[in-house]
Amino acid sequence: MSKILVTGGLGYIGSHTVVELQNEGHEVVVIDNLNNTELKVKNRIESITGKEVETVIADVNDSEALEKIFSEHTFDGVIHFAAHKAVGESVDFPIMYYQNNVSGLINLMAAMEKHNVSNLIFSSSCTVYGATEDLPVTESSAIKKAESPYGTSKILCEEIIQDYAKHKPMKAVLLRYFNPVGAHPSAQIGELPLGVPNNLIPYVTQTAAGIREKLTIHGNDYATHDGTCIRDYIHVVDLAKAHVRAMEYAAKMEVNVDVFNVGTGNGSTVMDVVNTFQTVNNVPLNYAIGPRRGGDIEQIWADTNKVNNVLGWTAKYDLNDMMRHAWAWQKALDKN
Repeated sequence: MSKILVTGGLGYIGSHTVVELQNEGHEVVVIDNLNNTELKVKNRIESITGKEVETVIADVNDSEALEKIFSEHTFDGVIHFAAHKAVGESVDFPIMYYQNNVSGLINLMAAMEKHNVSNLIFSSSCTVYGATEDLPVTESSAIKKAESPYGTSKILCEEIIQDYAKHKPMKAVLLRYFNPVGAHPSAQIGELPLGVPNNLIPYVTQTAAGIREKLTIHGNDYATHDGTCIRDYIHVVDLAKAHVRAMEYAAKMEVNVDVFNVGTGNGSTVMDVVNTFQTVNNVPLNYAIGPRRGGDIEQIWADTNKVNNVLGWTAKYDLNDMMRHAWAWQKALDKN
């Protein structure tokens, strides 16, 4: 059993990862500033696992808070989720994104160095590949100049980790994941966007629930089978399990830094998602076709051979499961 610090552990992917870590017997400490989540998520995690989650409400940019946590615990590794993640918001507030995402990582690494914690799992993104024509994307695909400050922050963080690991003891795994969707099958935790959602699935479920008047599909004239953009959607529980495998791998890996794409290896269009949601849940969606949205990539999906073979991880859930669990979570939210 290992003791793991999970930053942003009450957030969407973080909370599901805490569940999977606890389910496999690991001890978890969470730090979260509640920027994009709620404290009640802690209780929901504990309800699912039957185990307490030690939680510190603080920011990773707070060096004193980090020092206190690292002084009170002996960690075997850190999984770092704590970062702003909305592309559009990053365009409006670039300084906030650089400061939070990049400085937060540096603060965390400084605390890890001081307390001799060398295993790090970093939450990266397929955003680093940009509008690539190299499909499916492999880990050796070119890193492109970012389309947004969010993307830039992920590229910078990856470079900082890789450069640091050349000079100091570190075993880091960079997980570049594609489009996390869905919710825990218990419907107790899921994506909790505060305000207007930035991602497709919460907009779909909120439209189905009558919270949003309609869903706008941005463009239907792309070079895809139905004209809408293609993404590699991955169930959040599958993604969470990949973090557990990555932490186990970091403890024994021979290189200082390794990189994995985490997706299903299958691309689905926006209309595939909409039609699947309507079919599996028997719920009609009010949607309309709008103009293309600036910065949207036409299509991207992952080559998953490396993560399948090296980490021994494979996605188990399909798009039907993702849409079914997302809707169950939305209905559970509406009752609370």
